[in-house]
Amino acid sequence: MGLIDRILRIIRATINNLISQAEDPEKILEQSVMDMQEDLLHMRQAVAQAIATQKRTERQFSQAQSQAQEWYQRAQLALQKGDENLARQALTRRKSYQDTANAMEIHLQQQTELVNRMKQDMRLLEGKIAEAKTKKDLYIARARSAQATQKMNEMLGNINTRGASNAFERMEEKVLQLEAQAEAVGELNSSQLENKFAALQSTDEIENELAALRTQIGGENQLPPAK
Repeated sequence: MGLIDRILRIIRATINNLISQAEDPEKILEQSVMDMQEDLLHMRQAVAQAIATQKRTERQFSQAQSQAQEWYQRAQLALQKGDENLARQALTRRKSYQDTANAMEIHLQQQTELVNRMKQDMRLLEGKIAEAKTKKDLYIARARSAQATQKMNEMLGNINTRGASNAFERMEEKVLQLEAQAEAVGELNSSQLENKFAALQSTDEIENELAALRTQIGGENQLPPAK
């Protein structure tokens, strides 16, 4: 391994170590959504409690108004019976209930405004949570894609392309050499076979010539027939 390859491996190892120590985007996003949902739960509980208080104030306001109306009717009855002192006492009691009803009315208006604001904030938080979930899924998908791309790049970076290329070149030369040797052997075998047949043909020619020569010599040595 060359010096540059060793340096690159050290750099990649350092980067991987930093990434492993960094915060996991997927975990951070999941935790953020969980925190928002917990806040929403607390807000819903607060809204439910505020509504319950509002309902209780409404009942108290209605009861105070009812009592004030009842004591007003009693004051009318006492005055009709000629008992002004009793009518005065009834009106005094009626004023007490009416003051309570007036205070309850003001308090009820404040509670109604508070509940409305809390409901609006709750709906706003619900919308943010829905948006956060959508973005969370998108960011998690992007983070996973980035991690996969990083791993792929690391795998490609770890491959010694020059060494692989050299290996293929060596194998190509080896194959070409083997093919050339096979072709040479084939040509040699073919040449040897042709030489054998040529030798046979040459032998036949020589034998034929020898036979012809014998015949010729034998003819010359014979005496001519007597006359």
